[in-house]
Amino acid sequence: MWCISTIDAPFRACMYDVLDLYEEPYDPKRPIVNLDEKPKQLLGEKRSSIPMKPGSPERYDYEYVRNGTANIFMAVEIKAGKRVTWVTERRTMKDFARFVKMLVDEEYSDDVEVIRLVTDNLNTHKDTAFYETFGKDEAEKKGS
Repeated sequence: MWCISTIDAPFRACMYDVLDLYEEPYDPKRPIVNLDEKPKQLLGEKRSSIPMKPGSPERYDYEYVRNGTANIFMAVEIKAGKRVTWVTERRTMKDFARFVKMLVDEEYSDDVEVIRLVTDNLNTHKDTAFYETFGKDEAEKKGS
């Protein structure tokens, strides 16, 4: 709970809303999808490993070469046993908006009435992400 200074009434209300949502029975027309992302370092080997031999395990060096970073988005629909990952170079509002659009357009059928998306309060998880990325008409279009 490193980012919450106090557990006050507004926090509790939001927490109970999410917990109530998780208690609902599975409904494929109204999936509950959790979304998060994680930046990762891309590492390479500085030296080649020494292959294993009978009685001796493979040996590799602790030094590495840093090859930049990437961001991994993941959406999980726990009750359906479904997960979707997507890798981007950065973690921006536009990347977030594009990932959500891809989920809607490619991962869920027309039979879905609404996707209930659960995210944390990261500064890129805003409604404005969709308006800035796609414009007003596309951001408000039903089914996209």
